[in-house]
Amino acid sequence: MDKVFEAGKMLKALDFLYEKALTGVAGFDRAEDLANNYLRKHSDKIKAANSLVNNQVKKCAASGFLTSFGGLITLPVTLPINITSVLYVQIRMIAAIACMGGFDINDDQVKTYVYMVLAGQSIADTLKDVGIKITTKSAGKVLKNIPGAILIKINKQIGYRLITKAGDTGIINLTKFVPVLGGVVSGAFDGTTTKLIGNRAIKTFLE
Repeated sequence: MDKVFEAGKMLKALDFLYEKALTGVAGFDRAEDLANNYLRKHSDKIKAANSLVNNQVKKCAASGFLTSFGGLITLPVTLPINITSVLYVQIRMIAAIACMGGFDINDDQVKTYVYMVLAGQSIADTLKDVGIKITTKSAGKVLKNIPGAILIKINKQIGYRLITKAGDTGIINLTKFVPVLGGVVSGAFDGTTTKLIGNRAIKTFLE
């Protein structure tokens, strides 16, 4: 495949993977089922979420895990299977933690929260990127009342930030794309980054 990936296509990929995280793919539980499984095993939500994050990191670090997605997820845009797998695992993990916190992951605003956690952005900073100036304390309330068209604009901005943290060309070589997402083109999985994303999700949805 071509080694460049247009940033404008990232939202399409994120939306597809988010849908798969909610509906499930063969061999992998839906985000909601994943959340409930861990909640049944642990006495409180924080312990359940930490256990979920730790186990996701272990599974993704295991040899062959990333390539086991072959044939299960066919993105509407072209991405290497290892990057697709990293994104799917991270999005599903964040969505499951959101479920633990009582959030409706079918809600468009919650999906935007999930994307923010994935990108490492705060609500206030994300709103600022689309021209909405607001204080950090009131950002959550504002996001809940934003129309769908603006949410799409926000999501596109998040997708753009995921692969263009340096520069503003809108196109990035995949070899530079991976460190932002937490994987390596060769197939190795960056467990440390996924752990950080998981901790960020716990702070966002449970604390």
